[in-house]
Amino acid sequence: MKLLVYSHFFAPSIGGVETVVLSLARGLAELRTSKGEPEFDLTVTTETPAGDFDDRSLPFRVIRRPALLYLWRLVRTSDIIHVAGPAFAPLSLGLLARKPVVVEHHGFQTICPNGQLLIEPAGTPCPGHFMARRHAECLSCNSAQGWFVSRKLWLLTFVRRFLCACVSANITPTEWLSAQLHLPRIRPVPHGLDTSAAISPAVSSVTPPSAAPVIAFQGRLVTTKGVRLLFEAACILRKQSRPFELLVIGDGPERASLEQLARDSQLSSQVRFAGCLAASELEDALAQVSLVVVPSLGGEVFGLVVAENMLRGLPVIASDLGAFAEVLGPAGLIFRTGDAADLAAKLVQLLDDPALPITLGHRGKQRVFDFYSRARMIEEHARVYREVCVAAKC
Repeated sequence: MKLLVYSHFFAPSIGGVETVVLSLARGLAELRTSKGEPEFDLTVTTETPAGDFDDRSLPFRVIRRPALLYLWRLVRTSDIIHVAGPAFAPLSLGLLARKPVVVEHHGFQTICPNGQLLIEPAGTPCPGHFMARRHAECLSCNSAQGWFVSRKLWLLTFVRRFLCACVSANITPTEWLSAQLHLPRIRPVPHGLDTSAAISPAVSSVTPPSAAPVIAFQGRLVTTKGVRLLFEAACILRKQSRPFELLVIGDGPERASLEQLARDSQLSSQVRFAGCLAASELEDALAQVSLVVVPSLGGEVFGLVVAENMLRGLPVIASDLGAFAEVLGPAGLIFRTGDAADLAAKLVQLLDDPALPITLGHRGKQRVFDFYSRARMIEEHARVYREVCVAAKC
């Protein structure tokens, strides 16, 4: 079966979409038929330049920045088209060629003009203005980009919804996102992690009593990730004279302003900015951590950081966004999105109960094995491809 995967973003770019697509493509390339032959003849197309990345190291073909005519030829000669996000060119060409098209949604592009389900420029969660037909709110939300851009984004959202309503299958990483999108032929297929060699630093609740507990944030340093909110909660803990260290892992455009905020809030002695860490450095750093906080304000459809740290056996506190609540289930604590006092209360709850971090760590790890394994993700995608191919009589 010839499978064409289109992902606008791909390695060596770093992000959730890139991580999921690369993992999925590797797994699909490994699948074999009963005769021992590859089940999928896989090609990945992307707009991301290769840079120093060696595409020859991958078990599938990668075509970067294909011209439109070349993309059309790839579509015509493929049995199934998988589009990571509702990208217009591969989606339209796949439908025009009457090929089975599967769209995997990594964002909110079919229900929100800015694709984040956030009200700009404040970055606050949107209650769903587009789907509620409050279109004046959508136009106002993106007005900072100018009259033309605001209306263009709004109109293109209708086009994306129309195209995705015509495809063979829509895939989302959570049931929550499926309910938000309201698209036909939609099914949740959770993202998956490699559980064959489970990441296993010790849960830091066993940190010696003399050591201050380490609270970690891991992610890109942008407004929507909620680091400022975490600092507010940290200030509450400091006023309560509680010992702690705050480890900020990641980089981004807000790093300088966050470092200044730490100084202004008199948190400098308790906050360490680690920047981006290589894989081995990341594991070493997280092995010293007591718990992980994921305080995002919105724009999340799954939460890879949540699941990855559950697999590490670390207790996780996350904002009560629908995707986070679904992924965490009973294996972590959630707080009201944007509420620093509630976050501080959850931190106190976890830090004051030595048994709770261990319990949540065990639950989280088991939950990933049960629901978010890479093997399950790959097999469920393969099942979708087989079904749509049979329906289309490939």
